[in-house]
Parts: sequence; C-alpha cells; structure tokens
Amino acid sequence: MNRRSRTLLVLLVVSILLVPLWLSRRPGPRGVGGDGGTPFTNAPRTPVHGGTLLASARSEPRSFNRMATPSFPAEIFALLTQAKLVRVNRETQDLEPWLAERWVVAPDGRTYTLTLRDNVQWSDGTPFTSADVVFSFEAVYQPGGVLGSSLLVAGKPLQITASDARTVVITFPEPLAPGIRLLDNLIILPKHKLESALRAGSFNKAWSASTPPSELAGLGPFMLTRYEPGQRLTYDRNPHYWRKDAEGRALPYLDRIVIEIVPEQEAEIVRLQAGEIDVMQQQLRATDIAEFRVLKEKKKVQLLDLDVDTTPDHFFFNLRPEKWMKDPRAAWLPRKEFRQAISHAVDREAFANTVFLGEAVPIHGPVTPGNKRWFWPDIPRYQPSREKARALLEGLGLKNRDGDEWLEDEKGNEARFTLQTFSGASTLERSATVLKDDLKQVGIAVDVVTLEPNTVMQHMVAGDFDALFVSFAMTDVDPALNQDFWLTTGASHVWNPEQKAPATEWEREIDDLMHKQAATADEGERKRLFNQVQRIFSENLPILYFAVPRVYVAVSPRVLTMTPAVVRPQVLWNAEAVSVAPAPGRPTS
Repeated sequence: MNRRSRTLLVLLVVSILLVPLWLSRRPGPRGVGGDGGTPFTNAPRTPVHGGTLLASARSEPRSFNRMATPSFPAEIFALLTQAKLVRVNRETQDLEPWLAERWVVAPDGRTYTLTLRDNVQWSDGTPFTSADVVFSFEAVYQPGGVLGSSLLVAGKPLQITASDARTVVITFPEPLAPGIRLLDNLIILPKHKLESALRAGSFNKAWSASTPPSELAGLGPFMLTRYEPGQRLTYDRNPHYWRKDAEGRALPYLDRIVIEIVPEQEAEIVRLQAGEIDVMQQQLRATDIAEFRVLKEKKKVQLLDLDVDTTPDHFFFNLRPEKWMKDPRAAWLPRKEFRQAISHAVDREAFANTVFLGEAVPIHGPVTPGNKRWFWPDIPRYQPSREKARALLEGLGLKNRDGDEWLEDEKGNEARFTLQTFSGASTLERSATVLKDDLKQVGIAVDVVTLEPNTVMQHMVAGDFDALFVSFAMTDVDPALNQDFWLTTGASHVWNPEQKAPATEWEREIDDLMHKQAATADEGERKRLFNQVQRIFSENLPILYFAVPRVYVAVSPRVLTMTPAVVRPQVLWNAEAVSVAPAPGRPTS
C-alpha cells in the first residue's frame, strides 16, 4: 500500500466517516432551552440510571481500530469505548481535562507536563498508566496510520516521555497557538492488548471486525459486548469507568446502547417515527423537517434545531497532475477559470431553497457561519451570472462548435466530466442534480454517478475520479489544527494530497500563511492571516461550496437528558450523559 492510499481523509460522509468539527461557543439549541453549556433535559430533569438506548447506523464496522480505519463505525466505537488525555466539548467548544487531570506549560511554549488521573482502569480491570500514553503516541505515528498527520506540528511529530506512572511530558516541535487542544485527536489505546501487534508490524490489522469483544479494552463509558454482523452492535456500561457527574453519581447513566444496522435513510426515519429506535446518528433531511414538526406537536418526538452546520458539502475536482497527463481535457478542466465559471453558474440562494427546502444558508467557502470565531463574512463571492460563466469558458477555448447543447474545445472534446457521489444520500444526490442542471445552462455536461459510499472513498484515495460531491469535516474549528487539510503536505488536502513540494504558487502562499497562523499567539493576527488564506482559497477554488443547512435532530420522547451538538453523532458524542425513561416492551437493562 503506497502512502497516498493511506491518506487521512477525515471525511464526514453519510454514515462513513466522522472526525470532529465542533462549534464555537453559541446559545443552546433553539426550542430546547438552556445555555450552550447546559445539558438538554426533558421533564423530569433528574437523570435516571439504567435502561437501554436504541440507536441506528447506516453501515457496520470493518475494523474497531480507529487509528487504522477512517470510518464512521470505527469513530463511533472509539467515542463509546475509548478516551483521550483532553477532550474538546463539542457543545461548548471548551477544552476539558479528561484522562489528564491537569497540566503545566513550560516558558518555551513547547513543553507540556501532564498529570494523569489516579486509579483509572481499563474495561478489563488492568490499571491505566503513562506507559499506555507513550504506546498510543508510538502507535498513532506508525506507518499506515490514519490519524498521525492530524498530530503533526510543522510536519513533525510530538515527542513524549514518561517520568513516572502518572506523569507524561509532551514536547512540540515549535509553539502551537492552540496548544494541547491538538491532543483531542489522540485516542489512548491499551498497551497490554496491542503492543504485540505493533511490534510484529501488524497493528493496522489488529482489532478487525472479527475480533471477539472480549479481546477489546477501553477507557470509555461503554464496552462492546456483542457484534452481530449485518444486524446490530451491543455496548454495555463499563463497570470500571472513572467519571462521575456533578452530583457525584456514577456515569454512564445508561446500562446499554444497542446500535441497529439500518442501511437506508428512509428506513431509519420510519423506525424513529414508529418508536423502534430512540436516536439516529445524523441530522434530519430537509424533506423530513415539516413532518417531524407535526410529530413534535403530537409529542411523538423531540425536535431540536441545533443551529447552522459547520460541515458543508464539498464539490471538488481531482487536481493531481498525474490524473491529467494523458487526458484530452487537460488544457481546461483542471484550470481555476473552469471552476470559477462553475461558481458563477450556480445561484446559491436557489440552490439552498431547492436542495434544503429553504432550511439552509448560502456559503462561499469552507468556514460556515456556524463557526463564529473563524467565519469571514467578507470572503470574495461569485455572484450568479451565466454571462460571466460563459465568458470564462470561452476564454478557455470552450465554444459551441456543432450546434448541440454542449461546449467543445478546438479538438472537439465536449465540456463534460463525471461527478461521483454517495448512493442513498438524498441531499448529496439532490445537490448533484441541481449542479448538473445549472451547468447544463452554460454548456457543461455532468455525468452523475452514485456509488456505495465505501466505493467512492476508495476512488478518492486512489485518485480515480474527475470530481466528487461529498461531506467531510476538519479536525477542529481552529484552522491551526486542520493543517492536514490546508497544507500541501497534508493527507486531507483532498484535491491533491501529500505533495512533496507545492504544486502551485497559491498553495505555497497558503502553506506560508498557515505556518505563521499556527505559530502566532496574537488572536487578532491569527484572524488576519487566516482571512488571507480564505481569500486565496476563494480565488482559486480548489473546492466549491454552495449552501450549508441548519441542523435538526429528532429523538424519542423517552430520552430524558443529553448534550446535543451540531456535529455527528449529535447525541452519542457524549453518550455518558444520556439517560432514558423506561419504555413499555423495552428492556430496562
């Protein structure tokens, strides 16, 4: 497997991948009550211990090793069963002590000394120590891993030492403005379970989907106890879990979480409406919101409006030079003017109304209004204009030379490309259709191909595509923690990843600005530098953005407490805080 085929894609696709992109601090969910840091509650407000939460998922795990697998099921497994040194609260955006109870920063701004919590045990009863932390750093940086690039600073790994069982010292290659917030990307794994695989060079194959649950261990609130392929995964509460709530009550509240495998979105909706599941792991589709408002009035569901999403859908072309070496469209398709023409051809207001039925806002860049700290309202915009689009295309030598619907170049090649997106993802499918129709008006033909999500992801890694319409998330709302996306060396620089040297001058400029931005302590200067990055990005359009929806989530009335956040999984990201009322015919444990 070559390096590029191991890219960290950090995709947030429909039931494929989730890597967190959290909101800036904001008011609580509309219609829910409470401020941004207050858990949602529905009378009675006191959490109840016990009970089973029934959730759904579109796809099942291919591996339980999140360090080796960029998949949504592996991420869910990690959220439920694993823990981190520090955690970014997805609802409040605050950095929280987790396995590390405190830390100090040396005057050099590079060295952090962390004190680990005492008397913490793995789910199998083995003591947790600093040796597990050192091992986890070694594992995350091993060849073939998918999380290592999100833990690099200036392209270099962090250095880790342990002075005793409860003390670790982490040294950054250079100062990083967000500091140890970066460590939210690191899952702590059990040395006693996985060291032999790492030493044997088989770490990426460890914890495959066929691994017996008894061979897995974690520090999270739940542990996998049963996996029935194609049907469900059962997670029971971890008897050794170390956290308590503010009143000193043991967490988690739930006894069990059962995740049913439901491949089709429509079937998920039907099950939620019928009360057969309590929560889905993605937001409602725009076409479902009106119906769920009626169900809310009938008190059959709880409907939460969680604000504008921070994760837009991304439309981008393959800009890897090798893709176009022998392609007759090379003279115009990879050019920025072609992408600028497309941007002018799309009416974003109409796009938002058609695709999201008005439950969305137009956007012009990767940072949405939901990310209040880094959103730049003055980003250069492309006003809808077919005349400007046609002029740009003509400047590339694309004209209607034979009187049909499509433009051609001077050699007779049609202005045509293939667009891949995910089958069964109605919003993406509708987006692709609207884009196809808009581009037809300016003479560009789009052949939309919907494929099983894993297949599209494989094509992305291999570079086997003209263009994609997908959803993926940055590692954090802070751009300094998204270097794998912005930098040309990054594994998630999806249009042309892991470049040995910047392929274009504008990418070199972004590299320089992002390095400065990440190393600058002054918040105003960081904002100014990142605005420059967004300006360059908008001028060159390696990815195009059209609209971002409001996030609506529906849950069963029996869910009593939770801390919903705008990113998937909106409820299960903090599963320890979920509690439910008993339901007739449902098991209580």
